[in-house]
Amino acid sequence: MKRTLFITGASSGIGAACARLGASPETHLLLHYGRNEAGVQEVADVARTRGAEVTLLQADVGDPAAIRQMGLDASEAADPKLPLHLVNNAGIVDQKASLADLTPERLQRMFAVNVIGAILVAQQAVALMRRQNRGGAIVNVSSAAARLGSANQFMDYAASKGAIDTFTLGLADELAPEGIRVNAVRPGLIGTEIHAKGGDPDRADRLASGVPLGRVGTAEEVAETILWLLSDKAGYVTRTLVDVAGGR
Repeated sequence: MKRTLFITGASSGIGAACARLGASPETHLLLHYGRNEAGVQEVADVARTRGAEVTLLQADVGDPAAIRQMGLDASEAADPKLPLHLVNNAGIVDQKASLADLTPERLQRMFAVNVIGAILVAQQAVALMRRQNRGGAIVNVSSAAARLGSANQFMDYAASKGAIDTFTLGLADELAPEGIRVNAVRPGLIGTEIHAKGGDPDRADRLASGVPLGRVGTAEEVAETILWLLSDKAGYVTRTLVDVAGGR
């Protein structure tokens, strides 16, 4: 089935894995990036070798005006005859911190990107789906941190992902009558750059022994789950939070 696949945060990690695995001659990829242009160009090059059409979209997803412009750019690029699928993946993490260390500035940025930004991206994508009137599907990328809490580490990040879980449930209910499915994945310890961005590059490997499956997961394993949820094979799956966390 031909489709447009819109991926935010596509320059690295899970977003990049979704782009690489989702690339095909049947797919037009809309790849969003924030600052890592070199990373998204590398992903785009791989996708093009696999036959995909690729359009790059740059935006700070913490800026509502930038998201509106990205929506306009996506609308111009997307074929109105094709269904649109969204991987709502862009997000940030900060350095490890306890409650006493959480500043208003840090909290505002965390929620501006991870919650408000994700909601506004979904708003833009749904407007495109409605214009096309061909249904669609959304996968929001949450985190196992939403149910674990991440005490003394990333409580603000965990709280932002808890909000994404709740948003997923509500949006799924709202859009089900229109044939638009909405689900979330909650990755656990995955071997991506997010740990280095949080100031602890060895964190996943150090904690792997606490995972029932005994290892760190890969971005590709998460991406495979996301792409399945977007596919017709998951046509009766909506309003579902899928853990990809090795049993943790």
